[in-house]
Amino acid sequence: MKIQLETINPEDKSPFRILHNPRLSNLFYWHFHPEFEVVYIEGASATRHVGDHVSTYKESDLVLIGSNIPHLNFDYGVQTEYKKEVLHIKPFFKDMVIGDIPELSGIFDLFEKSSRGIAFFGKTKEMVGTRLKRLHALSSFDMFVEVIRILKILSTSDELEFLHDQPFINKYNKKEQKRLKHVYAFIDENYHRKIKIDEIASLSNLGKEAFCRYFKKATGSTFVEFLNQYRISQAKRLLLIGKNVGETCYECGFESLSYFNRTFKKVAQENPSDFKKRHICI
Repeated sequence: MKIQLETINPEDKSPFRILHNPRLSNLFYWHFHPEFEVVYIEGASATRHVGDHVSTYKESDLVLIGSNIPHLNFDYGVQTEYKKEVLHIKPFFKDMVIGDIPELSGIFDLFEKSSRGIAFFGKTKEMVGTRLKRLHALSSFDMFVEVIRILKILSTSDELEFLHDQPFINKYNKKEQKRLKHVYAFIDENYHRKIKIDEIASLSNLGKEAFCRYFKKATGSTFVEFLNQYRISQAKRLLLIGKNVGETCYECGFESLSYFNRTFKKVAQENPSDFKKRHICI
């Protein structure tokens, strides 16, 4: 399943998990988790999709992602040889460790700001990227100390940009995610074709009207609104990898170009041609 809550073993008492060179380039992995995430990738130019923010990065990227913000794996579709480090930090580290130490108040503020998603550049990206690449080889104690150093660098850097104007709020809690996972999986597998509400309601063992009420209450959107939003998310991805507007329209399940253009503008606040021109690296 590609839209999911990623779970990390709660019995592991360490506040950190380091993923050294994970390879997910063939998987569109749209997910979220309670852990804060620092991700560094080099040797690649691809999509940065965090919450509602979609853009491209070139050659390398360093991003701090707040708790429960949905995001796409940064190596999706990458064909070049690349290096990638992912650091997960459990929420209790912020609340029970950092929050009680006045000398680390800057790092606490950094975690608070991460709810907007933060991309770092310049010397900060280079310095932190080098340190992240060494983490996997350190002992537990040395890793703990080094993560503090990394967070200190990030908390004092002015080489950054926020990915959202306001904190991103994820409307899918754990309980809702479990109840809706079959619906999400079905959409992910079938968004490219016409989906009838009767069909999706049957999958949920509900009548059409009952399903519509349930889905609106659980997500805040009608099923059609949600489906269109997901299709536009996929459309952005296709446009960013070079597909033209017509190809993108039909590959995302829209039956007419005019409806696709209207829906894209309603969801993204711009038409698909302008989106492509604004984001594609020349």
